[in-house]
Amino acid sequence: MSRLESSKKFAWVWKIREECLDEYVELHLNPWPDIMTEHSRAGIRNYSIFQNGNQFFYCFECDDVEAAFQIIAESDSCNRWNAITSKMVEGSFDFKEAEPIKPLREVFYLK
Repeated sequence: MSRLESSKKFAWVWKIREECLDEYVELHLNPWPDIMTEHSRAGIRNYSIFQNGNQFFYCFECDDVEAAFQIIAESDSCNRWNAITSKMVEGSFDFKEAEPIKPLREVFYLK
């Protein structure tokens, strides 16, 4: 059996506190322009977020996720954004820890 080809996608799931849902969605419907610029500068592309109640599924493409996360971690605007949204996520939001993002395993990819 041959191994499936892997995409350059990175995905995870977060739960947002029920009392923060409206604000969280509003922030993402109207993201700050500098947040968009910083993510693009980090090499993040085709980024989507899907909502199912208070569970959100995040997926983007990136050639070097570790480098991208380092750029995001050093960005003043991203740190301001994360200071707001970190209070909305259930659980940890410390990007220096293995949490909050547990990458989902890709088990299928159709090119």
